Amino acid sequence: MAGLTRDHNHRTAGNCDSDSAVNLQTPVLRISQLDAHELDSALEQLLWTQFTQCFQNCPPGVLTPVEPELKALLYLLLWRFTLYSSSATVGQSLLSLRYQSTTVSSHYKPLSSRQKLGLALLTLVPRWLQERSYRLISYFGLSARGALSEMDDGLLQRGLRKALVLVSGLAKFATLVNFLVFLRNGRHPVLAERIAGAQTVFSKPNVVRDVNYQYMNRELLWHGFAEFLIFLLPLVNLRKLKSTVLLHVLGGKSSNEEGARMPQDVWKYCGLCGEWPTMPHTVGCGHVFCYYCIKSHSIADPYLSCPQCGAEAGTPKMFEIKMQVGGR
Repeated sequence: MAGLTRDHNHRTAGNCDSDSAVNLQTPVLRISQLDAHELDSALEQLLWTQFTQCFQNCPPGVLTPVEPELKALLYLLLWRFTLYSSSATVGQSLLSLRYQSTTVSSHYKPLSSRQKLGLALLTLVPRWLQERSYRLISYFGLSARGALSEMDDGLLQRGLRKALVLVSGLAKFATLVNFLVFLRNGRHPVLAERIAGAQTVFSKPNVVRDVNYQYMNRELLWHGFAEFLIFLLPLVNLRKLKSTVLLHVLGGKSSNEEGARMPQDVWKYCGLCGEWPTMPHTVGCGHVFCYYCIKSHSIADPYLSCPQCGAEAGTPKMFEIKMQVGGR
């Protein structure tokens, strides 16, 4: 216990020294503040994914009725062990950032418990209301059904729905205005931070954002290559290319030689599906195909070639069998 106390005192002294060395007037990059929020969102999503995997053997949809409440509890759990205890979220800690109270002072002033709680509620309550809004409207409508008529009940629900849409629109507009102000002055990227009076500052002196462009160059290269393939692949006749390669690899014959050496029972097998041909048709080379097989392939590929001999396929025509009956 004494050892833990000494460690805590050493950390406190170190934090005081770093607080005195940090220049609070140094502006934090806008991209660093946005990255911290993205890291926090990724951590919340990862925690929710790990939590839902614990119920993967349960019946599907077992968590759906209480999903907003469970997400709120997980967010409060993260808030208790990150922001409440150290005045910094996980994303901010990774980028050497933290919150301070919005005051004009040369010394670091941590957030008060009221500010931390207000920041958590301003972040959590709108999310929960957004996910539970329609169920709450239905609940209020059902609770009033005993005292009001069905027409009044419908009017109440429509009024609540319009009020919800109006409040949601105003909140989104305020969020947009706050983000534009953030782009202007570089403070408070989230509206909840501006209301709670929380400002992002550096937690360590002389922090330099180390930007590694190797990963960015690799991503740009692969994205460019993928876009090039997406543009190129529709222009390539893959079926014809495949048949040409197979003919060269397997040593295919020309259409004349193939027709001369064609077996007598070729009309018994479809050249595409290998089954007995239904409504047999030919494309001019002597091979026989089902009508639906050759028609679907010719629609998909206007320059279709025979997959058996490689001859250029013409218009599908009905296959005729001439039978000669000899007299006794």
